Amino acid sequence: MIGIMGGTFNPIHYGHLLMCEHIREEFCLEKVLFVPAKSPPHKGSEGIVETGRRLEMVRLAIRDNPFFELCDVEMRMEGPSYTVETLRVLTREYGDGNRLCLIIGADSLVQFPTWKRHEEILGMADIIVARRPDTENGRLDETIDRLKAEHNARIHLSGAAALDISSTRIRNRAREGLSIKYMVPDCVERYIHEHRLYAEE
Repeated sequence: MIGIMGGTFNPIHYGHLLMCEHIREEFCLEKVLFVPAKSPPHKGSEGIVETGRRLEMVRLAIRDNPFFELCDVEMRMEGPSYTVETLRVLTREYGDGNRLCLIIGADSLVQFPTWKRHEEILGMADIIVARRPDTENGRLDETIDRLKAEHNARIHLSGAAALDISSTRIRNRAREGLSIKYMVPDCVERYIHEHRLYAEE
């Protein structure tokens, strides 16, 4: 099984990395693909650094983990980064012999019915969900039950504990000249400071 972790990664941080490492072990994944979004359809472009910078931060953050791999599939696609299109490409690239598992947070799952052609996504991949403190468990369980009943979805709840770290908080602290140490890997911290990525949002 191959895990797929998509996101803006603006910037990637320890919350992303620890969650994916836990899930990799928990579900015995062969590897986890980190897929930076070129143009996230659910977010505005304001404050998002250029794609090349975000790709490099992900590359730096995962370079020492042989089970993590950078995937630039969405950078090669035209238009907004829709998960259904990404999965179609990855299904072709990795073949029918590999089971794809989409890794998302609980906050994303409760919004899942609003995703473009979400029923097709459920037909192409299992969903692994990480609980988050900002998502009420009752609402999450209700969404899972509904998706399973309506689409025969393969949804698995992870035991991964979410860290209280967010990319928004990291950007705000960097802009204000405050420390982001222990929130991102040292290599990512150096890259952000060297290129002043969030200094003048």
